This record gives sequence, structure tokens and C-alpha cells, in this order.
Amino acid sequence: MFDSGRDACYSYPFALSQRRSSHGSEARLRTLGSFFLALQAQGEATPESALSGDILGLVSGGTPVSWAVLAILLFFSVTSLGIVLYKFLTFGRSARQTKTFLDVFRRSSKFSEVQAVCPSLVASPLVGMFQAGYAELNLQLRQGATHSAAVGGSPAAVPARPTLKSLTAVDRALLRAASIEVNKLEHGVSFLATTASISPFIGLFGTVWGIMSAFQGIASVGSTNLGVVAPGIADALVATAAGLFAAIPAVFFYNLFSRRIKLSSAEMDDFALEFLNIAERNFT
Repeated sequence: MFDSGRDACYSYPFALSQRRSSHGSEARLRTLGSFFLALQAQGEATPESALSGDILGLVSGGTPVSWAVLAILLFFSVTSLGIVLYKFLTFGRSARQTKTFLDVFRRSSKFSEVQAVCPSLVASPLVGMFQAGYAELNLQLRQGATHSAAVGGSPAAVPARPTLKSLTAVDRALLRAASIEVNKLEHGVSFLATTASISPFIGLFGTVWGIMSAFQGIASVGSTNLGVVAPGIADALVATAAGLFAAIPAVFFYNLFSRRIKLSSAEMDDFALEFLNIAERNFT
């Protein structure tokens, strides 16, 4: 036999716990409902905030100083891009024509044969060096032949094989031409170095100015509301990003082109030695 009073005592806490559980579930449901309503309201407000928070909106809403900073960085970035494209075309054409010139130079038996193809390979720096060395070589040979004929008084006194008066003069002519060709290769590359070094500081100036504008907005309104601080902080971040966007590619391509110029300079040194060896074997 079961005691009904005892069963009632046992069932009362159970019923109470069920009521508490149902109240807790209702509270959780209300909380979740409020959360989803907030998400829905935020989603409805998202298009306007996204529209006002895009890059063009940030730039158009900036101050004249921030516009000036971005204009300067845009100039450096666009000019650097133009120089990069131009140097790629220049170095590519130079490499192709240098290969062709060296093939002709090493295959020919006379300098006059090499001189005949030079006008079509002017993009190669070795062509300028060869023409300078060849001009000095011809000048000395003509002067030597004229001097021998004048001293001997008869064609029989002119030596059958012309000789150079000074191989050092030919070497100096080659070095002078090599210096000119290196300057041509370096043209415009220094601007990349300038862009790489100065753009981050211009962006930093824009960053500092944007933060100052944010603090001025706080001081004028007397509130730290996000709507007051956001424009200045946005200007600061956009200026920082623009400075890095201009500087990072400039650093990369400056190092790339500097290495290419060093390789071309070494190639010119090798060609000068090769030219002098041929001149020494045949004209001294």
C-alpha cells in the first residue's frame, strides 16, 4: 500500500521544478527572439552602412589635406607603374638584341661586318660600346697609316699591317661608352627608389592628420560617438594603405631592376675585355 500523503509530497517538488523549467525555457525563447530581431534590424541597416563605408565614400568624405595626400600618392603610384612597364619593355628588347649582337660579333671575322648590323641593334648597350671602340680603333689606324706614309715618303714605306698607337685609348673609349649605357639603363629607376622611400612618410602624414581630425571632432562635439571619430580614423587608415600601396611595388621593382643593371654592367665589362683582346691580337 502506498501512502497518498507521501506521494503528494513527492509530486509537489516535481511540479514546482517543471514550472521553473517552463519559465526558464520561456525566458530563453524571449532572449533568442530579441537576439534575432536585433540581427534582423542590423541586416536591414547593413546596406546603408556598407554604402557609406566603401572606399570611394571614405575618400569623398575626407578633408582637403587628405585629398592632397592621396593625390600625391596616386601620382607616385601611377608614375612608378609607367616606369615599371617601360623598363620591362626596355630590358626585354635589350636582352634580345644583345644576344643577337654577340652572336654576330663572335661569328664575324672583321669588325666592319659587325658595324654593318649595329644600326638594327641599337637597343643593346654592347652596340654603343662597340661603336665607340671601333671609332677609336679606326681613328688610330688611319692616323698611323697617314703618319707612316708621310715619314716614308713612298707607299712602300707604309707597313702592310697597321698597328695601334695606344691600346689604352681604346680601353678608355670603351669605358666611356659603358658609363653612358649604364646611365641609360638607370634612367627612371631612381624614381622608384624615391617612391619607395618617401611614400610611407607621406602616408604617415595623412595618418597623423586623420587622427588629429578625429580628436578635433571629439573635442568639438564633446562625445566619443563612433560617428564623430570614424571619419578621421577612416582618413588615417586610407592614407596609410595608399602609402604602402605605392611603396611596396616600388621597392620590389627597384631591387629587380638594380640587379638587372648589375648583370648588364658585368656583361659590358666582359665585352670590353673581349674587344681589347681582339684588338691586341690583330693590331699591336
